[in-house]
Amino acid sequence: MKRFEWIEHPSDIGFRAYGRDLPEAFENAAIALFEIMTDTSRVEPRERVEIELEAEDEGALLYDWIDRLIYLHDARGLLVSRAEVEIERRGRVLRLSASVWGEEFDPGRHESRTVVKAMTYHMMEIRCDRNGCCVQAVVDI
Repeated sequence: MKRFEWIEHPSDIGFRAYGRDLPEAFENAAIALFEIMTDTSRVEPRERVEIELEAEDEGALLYDWIDRLIYLHDARGLLVSRAEVEIERRGRVLRLSASVWGEEFDPGRHESRTVVKAMTYHMMEIRCDRNGCCVQAVVDI
């Protein structure tokens, strides 16, 4: 199963990320996001960051997940090359617990591709069936 693919959009960048389940699709969405910014195969997993999020539905959780990753890049210069995600429902709330690994952007080692400004709800889709899950997102560039 491929991890992600790009989708056509006239002014922003979109992707579909795949997984055997929703957590794996979220993990691959993180890699897709950072592939927009750089070549993640050159990002070493030197630093680990823990992320905890809660939302009332899967769409809000995906939005918050990508938004938090963009924040980590903007605030700390962090590039992510690996993610482990767990998602569980607690009553009416979905809870995401994740670890991401990466390192600070180094212009001598990391290609600078496209600056991602923000996550959007535009064209967002989340689908799961017996074959796995797909999350689709468009980010503002």
